[in-house]
Amino acid sequence: MNQIPIKRAVERVPGGMMVVPLMLGAIIATLAPGTPKFFGSFTGALFTGALTILAVFYVCMGASIDFKATPYIVKKGGTLFAVKIGMGVLAGVVLGRLLGEAPIDGGLFAGLSTLAVVAAFNDTNGGLYMALMGQYGKPRDVGAYTIMSLESGPFLTMVTLGVAGLSAFPWQTLVGGILPLVVGMILGNLDRELRDFLARAVPVMIPFFAFALGAGLDLTKVWQAGLLGVGLGVAVVVLTGIPLFFADRLTGGTGVAGVAAASTAGNAAAVPAIIAASNPVYTEAAKHATILVAAAVVVTAILVPLVTAWTARLVGAPADLPDEPVEAEAVPSEAKGA
Repeated sequence: MNQIPIKRAVERVPGGMMVVPLMLGAIIATLAPGTPKFFGSFTGALFTGALTILAVFYVCMGASIDFKATPYIVKKGGTLFAVKIGMGVLAGVVLGRLLGEAPIDGGLFAGLSTLAVVAAFNDTNGGLYMALMGQYGKPRDVGAYTIMSLESGPFLTMVTLGVAGLSAFPWQTLVGGILPLVVGMILGNLDRELRDFLARAVPVMIPFFAFALGAGLDLTKVWQAGLLGVGLGVAVVVLTGIPLFFADRLTGGTGVAGVAAASTAGNAAAVPAIIAASNPVYTEAAKHATILVAAAVVVTAILVPLVTAWTARLVGAPADLPDEPVEAEAVPSEAKGA
């Protein structure tokens, strides 16, 4: 029997494992909004269980992060991590003063919010970064993502919004936002077999929580993310890519690794919904932010490889230095590249 290459077709779409199920859920929610209630049971739960699936997702992804890292990986990954988050904080402070928690309610920028921008800035597409470093960098540059993977989840976005002077979150919520990831890291580092077992589940869960997120969206509002979503993606590449380029050069790199990190992770689209569930004041902003961040995922997935290739040609190949042994295991590429 001939096989239909569904998975390959989905993966041809930038961020496909996140974007395609998300759009499928949104189509069903728009055309048949009563579907979850009509079927109920497990089918209804699949439409409404995004946060539960994400909780399991972060435990499994945390298990794939190794505590061990060479000094180079700590320096490189830590620098890129600090700069990427720093740009998110800067954007949060500036936009927080201008917009507050609510989205813009009219005009060309309707739907744009501090939450959308911070969520798009704060999370790097790990699969894309590692693939590009495999081509244009060295193995130890790939391993640097071990540190950068700590960006994942809503915790740093909550902290950023608090630093920006917007509605803060109680400490229990902040701890709850990072606890599944930490529990996973502890389990994975205590038992390598458990790490391998849990890490395999990471890419499998991405389309399921993406579908559930999409099921909460109304496509009649998606048109608002058109040029605005493209603009947000371009802003991520430009506004984080330039400082990341120079930060990479300051740590002995060519700048290519910094540009390769100037993207938005697929699961960043899940962050606005989690933030809104933790603090209802962001509920209205989250509705638009999910679509905008999903658009930024696609745009950065297209632009970053092009800009990285151009940068590599401009600055040349990495210095011909021997690689240090890379003991740290990077998060599976599917975890954040979807």
